This record gives sequence, C-alpha cells and structure tokens, in this order.
Amino acid sequence: MSPSAEPGGGDAGGASGELGPGDVRDRPERWKVVERTTVFRGPVFGVRTDRVEMPAGGGAEVVARDVIEHVGSVGVIALDDRDRVLLLRQYRHPVGRMLWEAPAGLRDVEGEPLQKLAERELLEEAGYRAARWDTLVDVYPSSGMADERVRIFLARDVTEVPADEIDFERVHEEADMPVVWVPLEDAVRKVLAGDLHNMITCLGVLAAREARASGFAGLRPADAPET
Repeated sequence: MSPSAEPGGGDAGGASGELGPGDVRDRPERWKVVERTTVFRGPVFGVRTDRVEMPAGGGAEVVARDVIEHVGSVGVIALDDRDRVLLLRQYRHPVGRMLWEAPAGLRDVEGEPLQKLAERELLEEAGYRAARWDTLVDVYPSSGMADERVRIFLARDVTEVPADEIDFERVHEEADMPVVWVPLEDAVRKVLAGDLHNMITCLGVLAAREARASGFAGLRPADAPET
C-alpha cells in the first residue's frame, strides 16, 4: 500500500499519480454530446436522450444516456429547543406508501432564493417559522439518471404560526399531513432501522445529528453558493 493510500496518509496523490483523500471532491465536467433528443416535456420534469462521446479511445465510442431534467428542490430539517426534528406524513403515489418526510418543495418560482423557498415550505406545510437558517447538505439524489439538485437546510429557533395567519390552502396529497416532533436520536434509529425512506429525511436527519455533535460548527450559511 502506498503512503497516500494508508489511513491518515497524505492529502494529495503520491508520486505514482494515485489519488488520495485530498482529491475526494466533486468537480464540474461535461463530456461532448454529439446529439440531443427531447423525449418528454412536463411542468416539473422532462426527459431527453443524449448521445455522449466516451473519452476512452479518443471519443470513438458514442453511447446513449437518458436524462431526467428536473427543476430541483429544497428540504428543511427543523430542530426545536428540545432536539426534536419535525416530520410530516404524506402519500407518495409512485412508491405506494405513506412516508414520513421533512418539509420540502420544488424550485418552481423563477429566481426565488432557496432560503425563501425553504421558509415558505416550512410555513405552508408545517405551520412553523425559524429564526436561524444554515445549509446542511447539497445533493444530487439520482445522479445516474437526473440532474435534480437538492439543498437541505437546517432550521432552528422555530416558532409555531397560528393557522389564521397562514394564507395557504393544502390540496391533493397535502390536504391531510399530520405533523409530529420526533427526538433526533429516535429519528436516527428509525432511519437505520428502515422505518424512514425519504431521501431528504434520511440524509438530513443523519447530517443534523453529526452537525449537532460538533456544536453546529462548520455549517455553511443559508445563502452559500451551490458548487
């Protein structure tokens, strides 16, 4: 084993060109698309087929890749002063389940700041406001097939808003969404036990527990750029 590959080894790759821990950071890259075909276009997502040149072999190999174009979304992990996380239950037709989820919503308003969208979703779906906002994690939930980006926020110093102050009517799947405050450690156990399945919820709960363990040090501000 080379020194750069040993646990606790150097951050950079060794003289042989091997990659080390310091190289582990996602970066932009775009391979050449020689043809693009739109298959479907809807209000939330579209589907296209790209024919992409593979770099190996000097671009001689061209393969088809289907891509779901998605508007993107945000999620909110809200923690109260008793270290409880807010979860709500919603019917999800594609998977045929009632899922317990963190508040979340689509980036369907052109130019809307992500924090403002998150604040709106927390208010409309759960009836709460938060005074403290931080960026928890940024993820591509299905990078093998979709370009969807999700920013998960951590919201703290939460207060409940009286129902008569919320100018929003819940319809369809959102018409009946009970809200429960779950102790964070219980939520972590539920994730690991397979009781919770929603990606934003599972990832957000685990990240929130880790952030709390470090005293919430190192969290990016709510308006941190997406890299």
